[in-house]
Amino acid sequence: MLFTSPEFFALLACTFLLYYLVGKAQLQKIVLVISSFTFYAWNFPKLLALLCVSILINILTVKAIKQSKASQRYWWATLGVVINLGILAFFKYSPLLGRTFFESGSSVGEYLMGIPLPIGISFFTFQGLSLVVDTYRAKDGDDNLPEHTGSLVESIALYIAFFPQLIAGPIVKAYEFLPQIAKKAFRDIDWEYCVKQLIVGYFLKMVIADNLKDHTFWMQYPYFMELSGLNLLALLMGYSMQIFADFAGYSLIALGLAGLFGYRLRDNFMFPYISASFSEFWRRWHISLSTFLREYLYIPLGGNRKGKVRTYLNLMLTMVLGGFWHGAAWSYAVWGAAHGIALALERFVNDALPFQWPKAIRFVKIIFIFSVVTLLWLLFRLPAFSEVLLYLSQIKNAPFFKGVNDLNTAFFISMYALPILAYHGWYLLKETGSKEWTVKLEPLLYAGLLFMILVNSGSSGSFIYFQF
Repeated sequence: MLFTSPEFFALLACTFLLYYLVGKAQLQKIVLVISSFTFYAWNFPKLLALLCVSILINILTVKAIKQSKASQRYWWATLGVVINLGILAFFKYSPLLGRTFFESGSSVGEYLMGIPLPIGISFFTFQGLSLVVDTYRAKDGDDNLPEHTGSLVESIALYIAFFPQLIAGPIVKAYEFLPQIAKKAFRDIDWEYCVKQLIVGYFLKMVIADNLKDHTFWMQYPYFMELSGLNLLALLMGYSMQIFADFAGYSLIALGLAGLFGYRLRDNFMFPYISASFSEFWRRWHISLSTFLREYLYIPLGGNRKGKVRTYLNLMLTMVLGGFWHGAAWSYAVWGAAHGIALALERFVNDALPFQWPKAIRFVKIIFIFSVVTLLWLLFRLPAFSEVLLYLSQIKNAPFFKGVNDLNTAFFISMYALPILAYHGWYLLKETGSKEWTVKLEPLLYAGLLFMILVNSGSSGSFIYFQF
């Protein structure tokens, strides 16, 4: 289901009423699990089997880890990690293997390329990994998982399948979510928090992203071959704004929905387009993924504890694998490698400089980081790397201006980019001590956003991160 569909709002209303009517914690968990299964299976019922298999594997692995001797716990945890990654690799990367290593017409290659990509598999697989690793790492008496078998089953099912973040995150770590499982009361809902997250989230998705998608559609091959340089640059800027609005919008909606049921998810975006460095960008963009990769990959690899060269290699490997997590195409690996190189170079330069960068050039650094990040989004919009090269070549070789339609496109994209810039600017105003008057204006601001959702929403479209 889409968060913007009538079916979803009907499911949400029924779930909300039943959830608070049943009262008991155990029944509330069951209501949420059933609702989450309905949400996931609505358009593709067969995919529910895979989600249930993933949940069952992780339940059995956790029970085995908890009930085994210390010497056996490592092997059960390793088996759980391998199975989780194996399921993800089979469904997500088999088509890439088929395209790369088998000739056209090969029966094996055709089979591999025909394997479907289950929606949300990257997200719920990572949560399964977190569950297994966190259970293995837990010390005696410090285990966040319930001991009772029935409660364990329902708690793990709820953790992995919780519908607000099931399909596109935020990625929730087991030690963050499981301690929150308890009886929830209607009177404890933080309505102000929930409403604010939902209004901003739906505005970013329905007004900004859904309107921009009708223009960035023309970035596809072969349509972009007919466009001017100005148009190509404007569309690239538009896609940068679209992907932020789309994914940040989803994350905010997820936070608001989770809050309605008494759960707090961690913020996934913290105004990333004001970043003055690549490391700052990754502290602000897709925070749940960057912290997951840091905790479960970068630090176990050695982090920055084994010398500078090893630190650079660890950064590169983490970012390349983070790129591959996004999709089964080499362009995603290139995207990850580019960010890895940028992070490594940035660390090298900062270590070598005998002085701190002056604060006066922060704005210049923000423009530079935004420009590089925006250019690299082209690898997301065009997963075929040959098409990325063609797009860049077209920017260089096409006439910069072809007519009034170019100005229309640039104007339209600018109009929908302005709210994103204002969104970041509003945050800066609040951070620089202007909270008093911004708080006074907030009710009017949220009313304006709600009005725009009602009168200027674009045609409904899937969230970009559904494909990952």
